Amino acid sequence: MSQKIKKVVIAGGGTSGWCTAVSLSRHLGTLLDITLIESAEIGTVGVGEATFPTICSFHKILGIDEQEFLNATLGSIKLGISFENWARKGDRYIHPFGTFGKSNWLGDFHHYWLAAKARGYDGSIDDLCFELQAAKAHKFALTENPKLNYAYHFDASLYAKFLRKLSEEKGVRRLEGKIVGVKQHPDTGFIESVVMESGASIEGDFFIDCTGFRGLLIEETLKAGYEKWGHWLRNDSAVALQTEFSGDIPPYTRAIAHDSGWQWKIPLQHRQGTGHVYSSSYISDEDARKTLLENLDGDIRAELRLLKFHTGRRKQSWVKNCVAIGLAGGFVEPLESTSIHLIQIGVIRLLQLFPFEGCNEHLIRRYNDLAHAEYEWIRDFIILHYKATERDDTPYWRDCRDMSIPDSLAEKIELFKATGQIYHHPDDIFRVTSWLQVMLGQRIEPRSYHHIPHAMSDEKIFAGLISIKSNIAAAVEKLPSHADFLKAYCSVK
Repeated sequence: MSQKIKKVVIAGGGTSGWCTAVSLSRHLGTLLDITLIESAEIGTVGVGEATFPTICSFHKILGIDEQEFLNATLGSIKLGISFENWARKGDRYIHPFGTFGKSNWLGDFHHYWLAAKARGYDGSIDDLCFELQAAKAHKFALTENPKLNYAYHFDASLYAKFLRKLSEEKGVRRLEGKIVGVKQHPDTGFIESVVMESGASIEGDFFIDCTGFRGLLIEETLKAGYEKWGHWLRNDSAVALQTEFSGDIPPYTRAIAHDSGWQWKIPLQHRQGTGHVYSSSYISDEDARKTLLENLDGDIRAELRLLKFHTGRRKQSWVKNCVAIGLAGGFVEPLESTSIHLIQIGVIRLLQLFPFEGCNEHLIRRYNDLAHAEYEWIRDFIILHYKATERDDTPYWRDCRDMSIPDSLAEKIELFKATGQIYHHPDDIFRVTSWLQVMLGQRIEPRSYHHIPHAMSDEKIFAGLISIKSNIAAAVEKLPSHADFLKAYCSVK
């Protein structure tokens, strides 16, 4: 048991540091003294960030005004992700943030569609999701019935500035400078202070490591250890650009598979962020950059640095009196836009388990168990995209197709193949719709389904599906374009 926690020091800024600062200050600011240390010399990539719908809940509990946020970050709306060339070259499917029809306690809705399909119904399941159809039409509005579920695209560097302003308004103290040393208690090993390049010593009771891949506190000082997942997720590099962008704004992220990796395209109000994520074992950095340059939609606005990373997680996210948030705690490649979710769920857990009376081993164990599970659920879902491919045109894709995968994922795939059933942990962010659409999109076809639809006639099932399709089409028809929505909602000129 350590001493009671009053002084909190956040090492590092960017999205992770300022998400942490704004959350602590808004909810625990009257109980804690919060200092954030960052260096202006250590910038963020700022290529344009894609997110997951949980960010809307995070903003809600912080009381963040959506219009203010979108204006400050030049953000746009995201209804899902378009996957192109993944199962086969020429394939395309959208992973939407909505649902297909309405499920009941006996089984998920897709069993009705599977039963209808087996009886001759030729309609696509894509027709039965409001978010998917709105995304395809490049439309969006803040609707209530039916409601569109969504996330955001935004400029990550502007997001950090936005959160910094909110944090400082709540009393967070920002210190400029680099940390060059860490002092620990000689007996317990707990961190007592960090030493600045200026020679100043910043003391604290509790430290939060937001120093990125380096993990200055959690790894270099406390030796938490790192579990690498490169044998499943081969990508270890990315090169990113900003390009000019005008006209229609698709309300989705594009993930386009290339020979040795994939390319993201993230549309903001004023530009597009794009980058090539790849494995350096299959393609050189220069050839990867060349592939990116050959697949741009507009003129280059800014070229950003090459990134190197190891997909995986810290063996412990919380060690002694230090918690790692963001890249300091782990990294799962950006294919499903989970990086900011992992930051924000890590912060929420910390708020819920905050060690006011000292760093109790039971709190530490609980936090680490939850963090481990969250990373593994996301890891398995990302691996699915690579394993479930029919591509054999390059060594990269052949190796992805033929690799061994975690038992937890293998069981999910085999269950779906045999029965059409999908299961997930209640706290997994990827629900039935996510698993269903990616497995179907990757050409995994179930051999069977739940037989509850057999209690209904073909005519009734077909009529129900046609009605859902018709209602969604009518609702989409009424929506403004995404670009027009942004102009009205954000006063975009």
